[in-house]
Amino acid sequence: MQLNFRTLGSGQALVILHGLFGSADNWQSQAKIFATYFQVYLIDLRNHGHSPWSEEHNYALLAEDVQTLLAEQKVVNAIILGHSMGGKVAMTLAQNTKGLVEKLIVVDMGMKQYPLHHQHILGGLNAVDLNSISSRSEVEVILKEHISSEGVLQFLLKNLYWKNKGVLAWRMNFKALEIHMDEVLEAIPEKEVMIQTLFIRGGLSNYILDNDIPELENNFPDSQFETIETAGHWVHAEAPDEFISIVLGFCLR
Repeated sequence: MQLNFRTLGSGQALVILHGLFGSADNWQSQAKIFATYFQVYLIDLRNHGHSPWSEEHNYALLAEDVQTLLAEQKVVNAIILGHSMGGKVAMTLAQNTKGLVEKLIVVDMGMKQYPLHHQHILGGLNAVDLNSISSRSEVEVILKEHISSEGVLQFLLKNLYWKNKGVLAWRMNFKALEIHMDEVLEAIPEKEVMIQTLFIRGGLSNYILDNDIPELENNFPDSQFETIETAGHWVHAEAPDEFISIVLGFCLR
């Protein structure tokens, strides 16, 4: 699958992999700063952003998509940064390749299986009939009936675009993501990876708990952990300055 991507800057490759329902566009602000030091690759994963849609969606395929793209770009010894679902893609990529990943940054995501917790988002998306809607504000009103978080609401609305005059469409293939939600939430296999790894978690998030750390250390022995106490799951958006400082401190040393 030919993924959509763009690059900023020059130097060693720093590859950014977004999370579920996200896209490369969510990382533009951070990428502009990182591009001062690196060649940043902003990638839309399959079924997201401007990348192709597919009826299949699992971590083996997601990692393979990224590996193929980076091989075509002749990228080696890269820094791979993944948030949430993208974090599991990044870990899978590190497990399955040699010479591609020099450093790994996983943002607020563990290896374990997570319980289903996106029902309200999927309920809202399914309630939106774009065939009978002619404005973004109508979509927002419907989603608000299901989603109380303004941040999550605006995050989802970034996926909405004008396909044709008067015709709205989603950039994410949420129907396929809904079908494969069990695979999105599943654990990734255990495998020891001797790569310098940084786990960044939000202090207000429950994605990486204290009792998850031993499993992560067993699989990524050369790892360190940073907690941004004021942030939730969207660490990079909620505490951007502290997040960028931590990432650059790890990448540049």
